[in-house]
Amino acid sequence: MFLFSRDKMKMPTPESALAGRAEPILPNPRPHRVLGTPIAGPYPEGFQIAEFALGCFWGEEKAFWEQPGVWTTAVGYEGGFTPNPTYEESCTGRTGHAETVRVVFDPSKTTYEQLLKVFWENHDPTQGMRQGGDSGTEYRSAIFCHDEEQRALAEASKEMYQRQLSAAGYGEITTEIAGPPAPEFYFAEDYHQQYLDKNPGGYCPNHATGVTLPDGFAVTPLQYVD
Repeated sequence: MFLFSRDKMKMPTPESALAGRAEPILPNPRPHRVLGTPIAGPYPEGFQIAEFALGCFWGEEKAFWEQPGVWTTAVGYEGGFTPNPTYEESCTGRTGHAETVRVVFDPSKTTYEQLLKVFWENHDPTQGMRQGGDSGTEYRSAIFCHDEEQRALAEASKEMYQRQLSAAGYGEITTEIAGPPAPEFYFAEDYHQQYLDKNPGGYCPNHATGVTLPDGFAVTPLQYVD
């Protein structure tokens, strides 16, 4: 049995985080149930990895695997201190990890900007350490960047989306933007992978604000093109 943190809304320190383990909890991941591709690689040469945390990863993974140009997706834990955490451990608030979706995509068929659009429009990035009734550090909003270009695009899209949100009456974005390098991504247990394909009527709250970015929007670190 794991003792829950007295305040799941605050990040633990490295010293107070759970110890975890050396071995992965999902050593031999099955292929993607919908796309048929390996979720843990090897990934095709030239494909890119993007990682987003936007609340409960069950529904959010589906939002990404349905996108054209996405080759595979997986869910896991990222951004904390505990190596190879379990779901039960992450729920204590003592690992520091966020529920995260890994997206592997073909940059000749889609763009990182398009994935950022999916990210921003499928949750409320102003809620801090929660999404709706799901509260705790594991439900925070975050973008984990794998290179400087992803970081620049994430920052620029955040500024653009803040303007859209402010015009609609929302508060400040609380999304964490981390990396590069991106923190270690730990694959979640098998039953979490492609959960809504296994459980079509499963838990899938919609916390989207309804605020959108323009279709086909593009951003650069120095310029915004609506």
